[in-house]
Amino acid sequence: MKQRTGAVLLAGVMGGLAWGGAAAAAEGERVTVTGEAIDTWCYYSGVMGGPEAVVGSAHHTCALWCSAGGIPVGLLADDGTVYMVLKIAGDDTANGGDTQLRIASHEITAEGMLYRRDGINYLVVEQVVADADIVRLTHEDFGVVPGFAIPDPQ
Repeated sequence: MKQRTGAVLLAGVMGGLAWGGAAAAAEGERVTVTGEAIDTWCYYSGVMGGPEAVVGSAHHTCALWCSAGGIPVGLLADDGTVYMVLKIAGDDTANGGDTQLRIASHEITAEGMLYRRDGINYLVVEQVVADADIVRLTHEDFGVVPGFAIPDPQ
């Protein structure tokens, strides 16, 4: 009797989780977003300077390293909204995948599904419809590695 009660209880909990999980799933919205593929760690942490210092050509190498290391890629839209990219079509490994490395620091237009939860915008990219390459040429403004001063050897 005890074993059967445990099995019934477990089945009820599992059924409740399955039902509750489906009910809690966020509704998606089809969107088209244009912006720069960014490294979210540097953008949010400020470790490499302010948000204006972690975009474009000056931050490209760091964006590659962070993406390859598993830091989630973001899409900084023209209006300043940041979207956390969960997946890009054709790339089976979301973080550090070849697709993200090919678009690091590029201005792209992406079509996909937007999910909002707990104040975060999640984007599942179904298609990159335009890739303008790196359009923010910021070396003149920020140097090659923004946020770090090179010490004078003297």
